[in-house]
Amino acid sequence: MKKKFYGWWIVATCFLTFGISTGFPYYNIAFFFDYFRDDHGWPISFVTLGAPVAVLLTIWAGPFIVPRVSPRLLIIIGTGMTFLSFQWFAHLSGAQWEYYAAWCLYMTGYFLAGPIPHQIIISNWFKEKRGRAMGITYVGVAIVGSIGNKLGPYLSSKMPYTEALNYMSFLLLLAWPLAFFFLRDKPSEMGQHPDGKEPAPEAAEPVIEKVEAKPSLATSAASSAGQTFNQLMKQSSFWLLLVGSAASIGSIAAVNFHMKFVFEYQGFTDQEARNAIWGTASFWVLWASIAGRLLAGYLADKYPRKYVMLATYLIVAVAIPSLFLVRPESEGYVYLFALVFGFAMGADYMLIPLMAADQFGLNSLARAMSAILPTDTIAQFWFPNFVARLRDLFFAGDYHSAMLAVFATAFIGALAIAGLPKKAKIPKT
Repeated sequence: MKKKFYGWWIVATCFLTFGISTGFPYYNIAFFFDYFRDDHGWPISFVTLGAPVAVLLTIWAGPFIVPRVSPRLLIIIGTGMTFLSFQWFAHLSGAQWEYYAAWCLYMTGYFLAGPIPHQIIISNWFKEKRGRAMGITYVGVAIVGSIGNKLGPYLSSKMPYTEALNYMSFLLLLAWPLAFFFLRDKPSEMGQHPDGKEPAPEAAEPVIEKVEAKPSLATSAASSAGQTFNQLMKQSSFWLLLVGSAASIGSIAAVNFHMKFVFEYQGFTDQEARNAIWGTASFWVLWASIAGRLLAGYLADKYPRKYVMLATYLIVAVAIPSLFLVRPESEGYVYLFALVFGFAMGADYMLIPLMAADQFGLNSLARAMSAILPTDTIAQFWFPNFVARLRDLFFAGDYHSAMLAVFATAFIGALAIAGLPKKAKIPKT
């Protein structure tokens, strides 16, 4: 009797483990930034410096360790490291080196247990339905992350923030039994095949007389090797996509990292009120990001992706000033900000590889993304710190001016995408 395909159980498990290992810690650690500032007397520029320093020190972990270790084991090890980092954040002595070290532990866990092992597992289990399976998996990041948006403020209202961090860290360990008992790296481990389909028998190749023809430039460019780095770097579209994506992702991260401080600047000086408004904003940002991801995927299949991406990047820029409307006397505007910003955030992340494939071809996608993704990651964690320093050095603590600089950066990202050609131009070899 044929076994029922186990792949959709893999998707359901990855939905949870990806959300626990990645969405839960990333979208909730910023909740504690104002506590770190007040408890240890650190300036915001230092509080936001831990993550970017850790990125530079640990970015090697992904390419060096991931290809050598089982993805399922990576998820277990990585979430264990993230758990330990949260424990460390809850027991900081106030020494700055210790803060950096805790962030290095966190970032290593992120690189090991985050997107890469989950992408590998889903890609092993699915071919024909890979996009659908991957999309479901990524929704887990938003849903599980949003649970923490409500849990953090609730626990912090009942106990010291250090205890709240301590209790929240144990939720990360829920990924362990899920990965150990339910995940499998490949369908062959369970005697199955991708998509649950038996591989087609190899048919004998008919003998057909072939007429040799001189390959065209288009055929040469579409060879299995794809374009070289030199070819990519000679194209303006490569630099426009790299700069545009980095500017937009950096701007989104700056909003997420500084949101609670902006609310404080705008009048939410009471800790519980600030916790509550942050929880509401972050919760609806993540839920709106799900709609953004799904709608952008639909539109990207129906309309030119350049215009879909341009519209998304413009929405990111426009959403940033709406954050200024959220004040104690006008709390209702938090929903307007969260829904618009969250929608654009969800669409933003998924469009980058689609646009890279359009511009450089599928055979060059991996090579192009190997340069774009690290650049985006560095921008994602370094730009929030740059904004903090900009605020201190040039704007005398004025968060409105600092966030307008974030708006300008997001708008530059949109201009870069506007400069992309609608159709890829194959470079001459």
